[in-house]
Amino acid sequence: MRRAFLVVMDSVGAGGAPDAGDFFNAGTPDTGANTLAHTAQACATGRAEGGRSGPLRLPRLDALGLSAAVRLASGADMPGLGASPRGLWGAAEEVSPGKDTPSGHWELAGVPVPWEWHYFPVTVPSFPAEVTEAVCRAAGTEGILGNCHASGTEIVARLGEEHLRTGWPICYTSADSVFQIAAHEEAFGLERLLSLCRAVAPMLHAMRVGRVIARPFTGRTGAFTRTGNRHDYAIAPPAPTLCDWVQAGGGTVHAVGKIGDIFSMQGIDDVARGTDAQLMRHLGRLVDEAEDGSLTFANFVEFDSLYGHRRDVSGYARAMEWFDGAIAPVIDRLRPGDLMILTADHGNDPTWCGTDHTRERVPVLGAGQGAGEMGRMAFADVAATLAAHLGLAERGKGQDRRPA
Repeated sequence: MRRAFLVVMDSVGAGGAPDAGDFFNAGTPDTGANTLAHTAQACATGRAEGGRSGPLRLPRLDALGLSAAVRLASGADMPGLGASPRGLWGAAEEVSPGKDTPSGHWELAGVPVPWEWHYFPVTVPSFPAEVTEAVCRAAGTEGILGNCHASGTEIVARLGEEHLRTGWPICYTSADSVFQIAAHEEAFGLERLLSLCRAVAPMLHAMRVGRVIARPFTGRTGAFTRTGNRHDYAIAPPAPTLCDWVQAGGGTVHAVGKIGDIFSMQGIDDVARGTDAQLMRHLGRLVDEAEDGSLTFANFVEFDSLYGHRRDVSGYARAMEWFDGAIAPVIDRLRPGDLMILTADHGNDPTWCGTDHTRERVPVLGAGQGAGEMGRMAFADVAATLAAHLGLAERGKGQDRRPA
């Protein structure tokens, strides 16, 4: 009579990655980046007063062992936090050669990435001619707009009017291995945008670009707004993941947030989407209703998408404090036999330079199965822990998942 819940706090890193010097933001190595510790330090020194005030308050996560996990990961303290852990706690280290969403999630689900992702150069144009030509063919247009690295909100604001005038899709990328296409839901058409992304995804995946992302927006010049109909077309994982192990054992896999997109629906039975607030309600519903033997796999993305990339320390702190308060009653409703693990897929230190993710270890917190230190582990040990809890054999791993 056991159930498993894997909750990813997207980008909530704990510092300390030994290979951080191999990863960069604006030409600066990620050495020393620490999302949680630096956010707490900024709050304690009055540098995160936008919409909140004072030291960072995370009583429920800290009671599980959050500040202890940060100390284990990086040796750093979180001012104002330091509770004696009453849950399972540890810190995990990634071995995949990336600090992106698919790498982190796949490895947490037991499958390190066996290849190097393709990243587009920071040039104008960013994309090779064959990619541009394929988009034009699929879209039925004479050209594309953008063709560069950009923030999604910035490029829509800058090129949205031209997009409405020409009908050309807005194509851009970032420091992640992604190809993003923005288009107006009414003028261009949502289904047309999704069909365009589906059409070009195989070509981009063959280049080892991790995701093709549809970025629909609405509105008019000066007031464009991205909608909630984003869709990611991701490369499928290269081997069976925890999700597949659960299904092979007769269990159901419920995805909350962008999990279905990240795993290309491989091993996923159903998906709940929405804002983080809506996703928390879905997670609470599944804690109340999910079947015995099931896995609920959730991602809360707004730490990363709304605040980390924008280097908004106050916003990041607000999101953490909201999450701490919202997850507490959900944890309280866990049944005997449940295990919920809360962790992250990478860092995104809002105090750091640049706009990219940061290479960090991540906290690993466990609720529902007692208390104790789990120590340092690999990302893939999270999958192994949940599989063992559910009484499942790990299937198809075949790779050493221990950190060097």
